[in-house]
This record gives sequence, C-alpha cells and structure tokens, in this order.
Amino acid sequence: MKTVLITGACINTGVAIVEKFAAAGYGIVFTGRAVEKVKAKEKEYQAKFPNVPVTGYALDSLLDERTVDEAAVFMLFADLDAKGIFVETLVLNAADQGLGQRVFENPLTDLMKVINTNVVWNYCLCEHAAKRMKENGGGNIVFINSNTAYRAIPDRIAYEASKGGQLGLMRGLALDLGKYNIRVNAVLPGMIKTDRWEKNPEFYANVPSRFTPLGDVAVGEDVADAVYYFAAMARNTTGAELVVDGGNTIQLYPVLPENK
Repeated sequence: MKTVLITGACINTGVAIVEKFAAAGYGIVFTGRAVEKVKAKEKEYQAKFPNVPVTGYALDSLLDERTVDEAAVFMLFADLDAKGIFVETLVLNAADQGLGQRVFENPLTDLMKVINTNVVWNYCLCEHAAKRMKENGGGNIVFINSNTAYRAIPDRIAYEASKGGQLGLMRGLALDLGKYNIRVNAVLPGMIKTDRWEKNPEFYANVPSRFTPLGDVAVGEDVADAVYYFAAMARNTTGAELVVDGGNTIQLYPVLPENK
C-alpha cells in the first residue's frame, strides 16, 4: 500500500486531499498544528475509511519567526521509519496565509514568518521525504501553491513572495531529484470555497476574483483531483504547474455580470 503525507490536513482543502487519497486506497499520514484537532480528525478519518491506516501528527513549522523547527521534522520522519511507513507521496498543503500584512505597518519578522513557513519549512520536509524516496526507488512531491505567485492582491506581499519562491524551489527540486525517479510538481489554486467563504458570504458574494470565465471558483475536491493527477497519473511529468482557478489567471480583469 502506498502512503501519502499531507500537511495542514485538519480543515478545508487538506481534508479534501486526505479523502481523495484515502478513497483510492492510500495509507494516510497527515499533520495539523493543534494536538486536539489532530486527534479529533484522526478519529474521524479512521471512522470514514476503516480499511485505510491513518496517522496524525501535531506539527508546527516554526520555533519563532526566524527559526524553522527542523528537529520536529526529523522526529516526524524518524517515527515513521520506526513504524515502517514509507511516504511515497508528499503533499505540501499547509501555509501561512500572511493576511493583512501592510507595507510600512508590519514588522520585518511578519514577512520572515511567512517566507520561513511557506518556503524554508517546506524545503525541510522535502529534504527528509526525498532522502527516503531515493532509497525506495522514487516518489512524488506536490506543492499546493497559488495563482498569486503570478498575480498580486492587496496586502499580501509576503504571501505572494513566498509562493513565487516556492515555484522556484519546486523547479530546482524537480531538476535535482529527477535522476532518483522523484517527481516534483505544483497545483496553483485561485480562490477556494473554504470556511472563510462560508463565514463571510456578503464579502465573497461580490469579491472580484469570484467572477471567473467558468462562472465559479474551486472547491477542495477540485484541488484534490489535481494533486491526485500529479501523484498517481503523471508518470512523465515533473517541474510542472497545474492552475485550478476557473480561468482567473487568463483574464486581464474580471468581467462582472451586468447586475453587479
């Protein structure tokens, strides 16, 4: 049985990715930041997929804004090794959203926190996972990136910079790890219907990025389908990007309905 490790899998898109792979018969390892939420979600996944092994770990990315918690990543993979679990697919879904960071107002450490989580911490996870993939004949790494790697939105400089840097990281890893039969790709969602969407219906009813060429924005299952494609179907694809944003990236500006 193949096993997938999915970070940030207690809410939203991470849940959809877990359920996609579990339904396909993959063993599941997932992470979240809070111990209580991880334990609760582990029980929920185990009940929903009784024939699939599911293991959750509480894992945070940083010790402080400047310092990635590399020791926690080391201990995670050491524990998986001790249990005889080989992670064939790594899905890097967890991210610091960097919401509301305004130039001239936020301290430099706020930017560092986002970059360290979304780039440096993810590199640390990749390094540990890829070492084992190399020893086991190959594997897959899939980044959950964002179309903001190419298109800026207000007050998200750190997030946009991290996602642009993450794509450079993805390409570099794809090049250097290809000789070990390790494929590295990225899914670039746009707006996704998450709990933020449900909690703020008035805002999201008129936000410009909801007006896509396809007339709708993605749900978690759309992103999960793209991740699964890279992991299970794209045998000869590495260093690639798959945009899942209803066509938003192709627009110069959103075309609003006449009644808006």
